[in-house]
Amino acid sequence: MREGIMEKDLKIDDFKAIRRWSDGKIYSPSLRNVSLECGRILPLLYFPELEAGGMFRTGFTTRIGGFSRGCCASMNISYDQCDDPWDVDRNVKLAAEAMGSSPSKMVYTEQQHTTNVRVVTEHDAGRGTVRPRVWESVDGLVTNVPGLVLTAFGSDCTTLYFVDPEHKAIGLSHAGWRGTVAGMAEKTLLMMKQEYGTDPKDVLAAVGPSICRSCYEIGQDVADEVRRLQPNFADEVLDDYPDNKFRLDLHMLNKLIMERAGVPADHIFVTDICTRCNPELLFSHRIMGSQRGNNAAMLMLVPEDKK
Repeated sequence: MREGIMEKDLKIDDFKAIRRWSDGKIYSPSLRNVSLECGRILPLLYFPELEAGGMFRTGFTTRIGGFSRGCCASMNISYDQCDDPWDVDRNVKLAAEAMGSSPSKMVYTEQQHTTNVRVVTEHDAGRGTVRPRVWESVDGLVTNVPGLVLTAFGSDCTTLYFVDPEHKAIGLSHAGWRGTVAGMAEKTLLMMKQEYGTDPKDVLAAVGPSICRSCYEIGQDVADEVRRLQPNFADEVLDDYPDNKFRLDLHMLNKLIMERAGVPADHIFVTDICTRCNPELLFSHRIMGSQRGNNAAMLMLVPEDKK
C-alpha cells in the first residue's frame, strides 16, 4: 500500500473515480472516517442518499484501518478467506462499532453466486459472527428488524442495497455476473414485497463499489448468458473486445434491472469507484486472486433510540 496511507484519514480523492453516466450525473458513495472507542479511525464508504432522515445506515469497508496481515491486510471481516480468525474477530468489532452496533447484531450471507434471498429476524442476530450460520447458498438478506446489520461481501462483484422508508424494511445482496444476469436485484425486491409490502417505486437503491466496465473483460460464454437472460439490455451493457472477448457493465445492468422492476431511475445510486482500479484501497479478485480479503457491504435499519 502507498506509504503512509495506513496512518492518515482516507479521503474520497484517494480513489480513482472512473464511472460516469451519460447524463453527466455522478452517482458515487461518500466517505467518512469513523472515530472508534478504541482510538482507531475506520474509513467507511457510504451512500448519503439512502441515509437521509436517519432511518438507515449504510457502509462499505476499505482495506484500511483493521488488524489483518499479509494478503488480507488489513480490514477483512470475512471468515471465509485466508485470514487469522482472531484478526477477523477484532475487525468485526471495529466494523460493527462503526455502524453503531455490535458483532452480536450482524448477519452474514453465505454466498454461492445464487439468487437465493433469506428473510432474517431477531432470532438470526449474530449468524456468521458470534454464532454459526444455519443457511447455505444465500446471497441476499432482507429484514425489518431495527439494529440488525445485514452484511454481504465482494471483491469485484456488485453489492446491492435496498431501503424502503414506507415500510421500514431493508435488503442487501451480493451479485456477481451470475447473480446479476439471473436477476438478483428483482429477486430481492420481490422478497421485500412479499414479506413487507414494499412497492419498488418507494425504494431507494444503490450499487456498491465493484469492477467497472473498462476493467471487466469476459469471454463468449458469459456474453451469451447475458444475451440469453437479459436480451433487452445486452446491447447497452456489452462492448466487443479483440479475440472474442467482451467487456461487461455490471453497474449499468443492475441499474437497468432495478428500473424494470419499478424503482425510479432517480432513486438509484451507482458507484463510480472500481475495485480493480483501486487495489491499494479495496480488495480485487482480478488483481489479487483468491489469496485476499473481502470488501464488506453493510446495511442497517436504525433503532429509534439511535437516530
